[in-house]
Amino acid sequence: MSNGWNEPRTIKTPVWYYRWMNGLKTPHKETHKSHRAAWLRAAVLGVNDGVVSTASLMVGVSAAAASKSAILTAGIAGLSAGALSMAAGEYVSVSSQRDSERADIAIEERSLAANPEGELAELAWIYEQRGLDPVLAKKVATQLHKHDAVAAHARDELGIDHESLANPMQASVASASSFAFGAIVPILATILFSGGKGSSMAIVIASLIALAISGAIGAAIGGGHRLLAAGRVLVGGGLAMAVTAFIGHLIGASL
Repeated sequence: MSNGWNEPRTIKTPVWYYRWMNGLKTPHKETHKSHRAAWLRAAVLGVNDGVVSTASLMVGVSAAAASKSAILTAGIAGLSAGALSMAAGEYVSVSSQRDSERADIAIEERSLAANPEGELAELAWIYEQRGLDPVLAKKVATQLHKHDAVAAHARDELGIDHESLANPMQASVASASSFAFGAIVPILATILFSGGKGSSMAIVIASLIALAISGAIGAAIGGGHRLLAAGRVLVGGGLAMAVTAFIGHLIGASL
């Protein structure tokens, strides 16, 4: 009489797995937030940076008793320089990231060509560390090696989706656009109000409102606490504008 341990068993594929593998709708659907992290962080950072840096620059110039035209010139120059700087910086940064990802994938391709059995054992070990028993881990690793060994190692060993590498141009345009979108707020506030202290107050109020809105929207999209997020950007932006206004006042008084 067999104890059942050594008998081969037929593992029935779950219906949801079959449907998922064939691109069909799963019976259980969940909406998660973490997949938005990359683009959300870039968008919120760009808008907030555009508002804070441009508003701080304009408030600093205004505190030095400059004319309305000088304040507007400073704001437009800040928008242009900031957007171009964000675009260039993001392009270089993301290009470096993509080069690093490609280099790692190339290393894996060479390792797979030189030592396929060792790479297979390594992938199986990774799955064991994630909770699979050794036999199942080896089976899964073997099947994935047959399907696409490079993709399996890139994803599970390196954490890279080699079909969706970082896009420098996309990141560059997104960062520049979000910065310009934020920077236009203090510029419009200056255009709509007269020069002098009224212009400074308009810049500060409009910028703080824009920061609170962007922080709350970012939190809503990302699933965070809206008031807490709005408070963080309000404090940071307000402090930046206050410091810059103080410096502008000191320079204006000494010249």
